[in-house]
Amino acid sequence: MTPRERLRATLAHRQPDRIPLDFGATAVTGIHASCVAALRDYFGLEKRLVKVHEPYQMLGLVEPDLQEAMGLDVEGVFAPKTMFGFPNRNWKSWRMPDGLEVLVSEDFRVTVDAKGDTLIYPEGDTTVPPSGRLPSNGYFFDSIVRQPPIDESKLNPEDNFEEFTPIAEEDIQHFRNEVARAAATGRGVIATFGGTALGDIALVPAPFLKHPKGIRDVAEWYMSTTSRRDYVHAIFERQCEVALGNLTRLHAAVDDAVEAVFICGTDFGTQSSTFCSVGTFKELYMPYYQRINGWIHQHTNWKTFKHSCGSVIKLLPSFIEAGFDILNPVQCSAAGMDPVQLKTLYGDRLTFWGGGIDTQKVLPFGTPAEVRKQVLERCRCFSSGGGFVFNSIHNVQAKTPVENIVAMLKAVQEFNGAAAHA
Repeated sequence: MTPRERLRATLAHRQPDRIPLDFGATAVTGIHASCVAALRDYFGLEKRLVKVHEPYQMLGLVEPDLQEAMGLDVEGVFAPKTMFGFPNRNWKSWRMPDGLEVLVSEDFRVTVDAKGDTLIYPEGDTTVPPSGRLPSNGYFFDSIVRQPPIDESKLNPEDNFEEFTPIAEEDIQHFRNEVARAAATGRGVIATFGGTALGDIALVPAPFLKHPKGIRDVAEWYMSTTSRRDYVHAIFERQCEVALGNLTRLHAAVDDAVEAVFICGTDFGTQSSTFCSVGTFKELYMPYYQRINGWIHQHTNWKTFKHSCGSVIKLLPSFIEAGFDILNPVQCSAAGMDPVQLKTLYGDRLTFWGGGIDTQKVLPFGTPAEVRKQVLERCRCFSSGGGFVFNSIHNVQAKTPVENIVAMLKAVQEFNGAAAHA
């Protein structure tokens, strides 16, 4: 099979010739820049600085030569602007706090405060308050909450509408060009068009806006899903309306050259349970997800991708009812997220895009032998009958030993080779 055929078969729950592999195609299946640099060195690739294409999590761009070396099957299409509201263009050198030199956009503009923390600014505008903080001993940015004091008498859902607007023609052209580029690689394509993530806590603080209004504090937002539910409904209704219009125009531009589309990264799980009840999900979130996913399934061949960390086992029937085809990152270390149970109960209706290796303990802190063991176990569990795209559980984190990353890749190759000769 070609990589595209392999991904399509997998998403259709047909057995592919081997497990498709994704690293770097989305902002939740990527690799930290430090690990991309280490992998380039390991494979003996051309000496050049890694491009940080997603500065919020400091993810490194997995360029074509590294994609080939890793044997990847999926190509990503990203939005025209980063999480901090500026495009990637005219790359310049920048040294991370740990000393690693990387390339960043010319609009990546930062200052260092008295504590040694690095502050980054929305749209690269240093005349406004910073929207992200990279601790002096850290490896990625945290959002800075810039919510003004809330006056309940003046609270208006329109204050949270600023980022939900009809897509500009120049952005349509960006996606048209990027989808054509991605499809030309021969890999399967997943696109992140944006605008469809309901209440994603990475987006609620709006690190891309200069002066965000409305409810922008994460804790305040979660409380609002109970105490100000009408307000949240109003936001979701407007967002859904705009999203459906944008999806109509996007599909007209790119047609079915996309295999999957990233719908949302809204987290519903913690290590031990969920952020909300099944009833809350069905009442507050499901109607809008059903409209978005329903439109996609009615008008396109795209599969819909849902990211949620944590223990979401009790929400999986609702995710399916909401129209999601794909679950990521498949956090098997969270309560109730046993891989055998997941595959047995939901493997015919959900594609598990992730779950291949634990990134909290095993990949960063285990031995190569322990990495190999877990990867082979997960491949045996998830691969039968398709419905499994290999990826780690969320992004490969900073300073993960390159020997362990390579052990992971070799274990997938080992399993695929054994399966091909079975």
